[in-house]
Amino acid sequence: MPDQPAAENPQDKEKLKRTAQRVLLILIVLALILAVWGVASRLIARSHLKTRSANDSVVTVVTVKAEASGVDDELVLPGSVLAYMEAPIYARTTGYLKMWYTDIGTQVHKGQLLGEIETPEVDKQLAQSRADLETARANSSLAKSTNERWKGLVLKQAVSRQDADEKAGDAAAKSAAQTSAEQNVARLKDLESFKRVVAPFDGVVTARNTDVGALINAGQTPGSELFRVADIHRLRVYAQVPQAYAAAARTGLAAELHFPERPGKAYWAEITGTSNALDPTARTLQAELQLDNTHRDFFPGAYTEVHFKLPSPTKTLRVPSNTILFRADGLQVATVDPSHKIKMKNIVQGRDFGKTIEVLDGIDPQDDIVVNPSDSIEDGLEVRVAPPQQQDAAKKDSAK
Repeated sequence: MPDQPAAENPQDKEKLKRTAQRVLLILIVLALILAVWGVASRLIARSHLKTRSANDSVVTVVTVKAEASGVDDELVLPGSVLAYMEAPIYARTTGYLKMWYTDIGTQVHKGQLLGEIETPEVDKQLAQSRADLETARANSSLAKSTNERWKGLVLKQAVSRQDADEKAGDAAAKSAAQTSAEQNVARLKDLESFKRVVAPFDGVVTARNTDVGALINAGQTPGSELFRVADIHRLRVYAQVPQAYAAAARTGLAAELHFPERPGKAYWAEITGTSNALDPTARTLQAELQLDNTHRDFFPGAYTEVHFKLPSPTKTLRVPSNTILFRADGLQVATVDPSHKIKMKNIVQGRDFGKTIEVLDGIDPQDDIVVNPSDSIEDGLEVRVAPPQQQDAAKKDSAK
C-alpha cells in the first residue's frame, strides 16, 4: 500500500498567507506612491509652466534717468573736411599732351611745370600773325612818311587839302592795323604760353586725368580737367548748424573734432567764419573751422564729428533720443512707477543735440525712463526692469 503524503502543517499555511498579504500590501503602497508622485510632478510642472509663461509675458525694459545739462551744452554735428585751397587745372589751348611731369601725391610749388601740350596749329598761327604784323608795320611806316610829305605840300599849296586829309586818314588806318596785328601776336603768344601747364599755388597733386598723346581741348568741358592741385597745409571743416543754435555759432567758438580712423582722440579747432545767413531749404547756418595739417595727418574729403560746447543759459533735463515716442498726443516718454507699471508722460521738447534731446517740461529727474520703447507700450502695462549688468550692456549697444 503506497505511502500517503503527510498532512500539511496549519502553522505553515498561515505563515504563507500572511507573507502573501504583506507583499500585496507593499505593492499597493508602491502603486499609490507612484500614482501620487506622478500627479504631483505634473502639478509642479504645470505650476512651473504657468509661472514661466507669466514671467515671459512681462516685458523686460531698460531704463535711464534724465540727465541735467551742465554749464555747457554739447552739440554734435557731421563735418566735411576740405582742402584750404583746391583748383582743377584745365587747358587754355588745344593740342595733344606732349608730356606730364607730376603724378598724384606729388608736392608741387607755385609755377612748377605739371605738363606740356604740343600745339602745332597755334604755332603756325603765331608765325602767321608775326608775318602779318611785319606787313602792317611796313604799311604803317609808308603811310606815315607819305602823310608827312603831303603835309609839307599842303603848306606850299602844291596839293589840295582833300588829298592831304586822305593821306592822313590812310596813315591813321594803317597805324590802327598795326596795333591790331600787335594785339593778335600778343594773344597768340599768351595762347602759346598755355602749352606749359603750371601749378597755381603750393600744394599736392590730387588727380591726374590725362596721359601722353591725349587730345586736349581748351575750356572747362566735362572730362577736360587735366590735373587737380590742393593746398592741404591747413584744412577747412564745414558744419551745418541748425537754426536753434545759429546765434551761438560765433567766430572763435571752440570745437572738438573726432575722426573715426582715430578713435579716442580729439583735435581742437575754432570757427573762423560763418555764412551769416541761413540756408532757406535746410534752415542751417554754414560754419567754417580751420585745422592745422602741417604734418599731413588728415586728408581732404574726410568725415568728422564736430563737437561744439555751447553756453547754456538755464539748466534743463536731457534724455536719449531713443526714448522718445511720436504719437498722436504729441511727444511722449514711457516711465516705470514704483509698482513696475508703465506711466506715459507728455513732454515739451527743447533743442535736439543728436544723441540727446532737451526736455523743457513733463518729466522729473527721478523718473525711470524706458529706452527703446515698443510702439505697443501703454499706460498700466506691467514690466520688469532689467538687472544692472543687462542695462549697462543695452545702453552701450544703444549708444553705438
